[in-house]
Amino acid sequence: MFTTQDEGDRDDARGHRHQPLTDAGRSLLSTLQPPAAGRRALDVGCGTGAGPEGGTMSVEDINTRAWTVYGARQLARAYVPPVPDHLGWSPWAGVGPGAEVLGDVTGRRVLDIGSGAGHHAVHLARVHGALVTGIERSPTQHSRAASAHAAVPGVAFVHGDVVAYLAEAEPFDAAYAVGSLAFIDPRRVLPALRDGLRSGAPLVLSLLHTDLHGRGPSTEVAPREQVILLRDDPPLSTRMWVLAPRAWEELLTEHGFHVEAVDLMHHPDEGTPVVQQLVRARRLPDRPVQAPLPGGFRPDPVG
Repeated sequence: MFTTQDEGDRDDARGHRHQPLTDAGRSLLSTLQPPAAGRRALDVGCGTGAGPEGGTMSVEDINTRAWTVYGARQLARAYVPPVPDHLGWSPWAGVGPGAEVLGDVTGRRVLDIGSGAGHHAVHLARVHGALVTGIERSPTQHSRAASAHAAVPGVAFVHGDVVAYLAEAEPFDAAYAVGSLAFIDPRRVLPALRDGLRSGAPLVLSLLHTDLHGRGPSTEVAPREQVILLRDDPPLSTRMWVLAPRAWEELLTEHGFHVEAVDLMHHPDEGTPVVQQLVRARRLPDRPVQAPLPGGFRPDPVG
């Protein structure tokens, strides 16, 4: 899994500073560590990139590699982001709502998708009494959360792929992603989330809408090149699904969710074009199975 950069990290660029990949940034791919030996590229239907030894990497593997390097950097600096007093859906303090958009999560099982350093999950457990599972695909990001917060009651951190994890887990009462879902193929993850959530469960997603250069979202469901800016180091290459609100709504509807609201969150500096979007959806109930009519015929579904 993948996560946005840590809130309060003053040494690295903030999570809103995703930029189009430059030629210099592309060269960074060859300097980063390859995926684990013997691991094949995932066929997620979104293309591949060049590996460091002439092989291919899936889009999601490219993203995992970037966040693994990012996590290693933070582990080396021993940086632990503070647990926030307020669950923020944007990188900017005071912009956007808080945990109330998830509803009452007291005693509820909640999934944090791309939990990163774990501070959002800890906030929900400590302040709101939720039972939070953080799933993170980057091993170094997972290590950061587990080493800092393993003893926190009501929180568990899992290293792995969210789709594989949900196939084995009991359904959750709610799920959310703070900036992380755009690093995963939505056509792969949304069916898993639908099956992994209880009927009526909320799904809340904060997503990049417009980047630092003013490049807005796409209506095409395809990843595009973006980079994570780092202070004093070359940027990390990623691929993100930066989609228009209508595209996210259509995808969520197609995969069994009802979109209740989409809000745009603007940078507090009016001269900065960065915009985040907050999508609030809810898992629809399963359609009842209709009994066959005499003769073995089934009525056509309504709607």
